[in-house]
Amino acid sequence: MRTVRDASGTHYILLKESSDASLVRDPETGAERHVPNEDLEPVEGESPLVTAADAVPEAVRTVVSAAHDDQSLGLLVELDARGPLSVHHLLDSYDLCESDLHGLLGEFRAAGLLEETEMMGQRGYDVTETASAAVEALTDR
Repeated sequence: MRTVRDASGTHYILLKESSDASLVRDPETGAERHVPNEDLEPVEGESPLVTAADAVPEAVRTVVSAAHDDQSLGLLVELDARGPLSVHHLLDSYDLCESDLHGLLGEFRAAGLLEETEMMGQRGYDVTETASAAVEALTDR
């Protein structure tokens, strides 16, 4: 398998190739169709696995990349449901040491999933629209 594109620039996963047409799958819709070979060109350097990931919304891919385990994913879900929350409240409410909490918050900020805010004169965090959209998609809220 490999990644190909049509004249409009849309990327597809090449499933089968014959002398005159190819069977391709649109990674976003899952639809398969035959396309004349002359209407397709290979996409150099793009793995078909990367193309297949396009089926997952960008916000969800960001969370999947940033949340390394259930605990970090749970922190993001809690902040979405209850936030914004102060760092003090997060430390008091969850079984995370200060170092681990700040590490997770830093990773989520770097990924664009959290933003720093102020809660009653204390530093706090709230989810971004990207994080909220991902949590909604992942939890069917």
